[in-house]
Amino acid sequence: MTIGDLAKAADCTTETVRYYEKQGLLPKPERGGNNYRTYGADHLERLRFVRNCRSLDLSQAEIAALLVLMQRPSADCDSVNTVLDEHIADVEARLRELRSLRDQLLALRKECQSKSTVGRCRILRGISHLGEHGTPHAR
Repeated sequence: MTIGDLAKAADCTTETVRYYEKQGLLPKPERGGNNYRTYGADHLERLRFVRNCRSLDLSQAEIAALLVLMQRPSADCDSVNTVLDEHIADVEARLRELRSLRDQLLALRKECQSKSTVGRCRILRGISHLGEHGTPHAR
């Protein structure tokens, strides 16, 4: 199949296919007699795997690690668990950061409960003073 056929079958663009090839996440395709790239079912399966990994927000390094592990089907899957456990820990850290961000935004929003002018806006003043004394509140 052509790169266009592969991209269509995997519901992505040809640029995505080329990008994953450059990153080493997809093997280089063979070339036909016309020197066009020829992709097979193995490319489609791998491309779908990579795209599914990306939908789980796995990094390129994590995907590459999983792809290497897939080449050893009889190996113990503890290494797969380790990759996933580390990713879960990263997601949990990002969730904590997002909760903190939400709390800061809510605290800023509470600074403006009535109409005022932009020049007297406590939210803008609060943003200007973020990090001072560990609080986002306006001074």
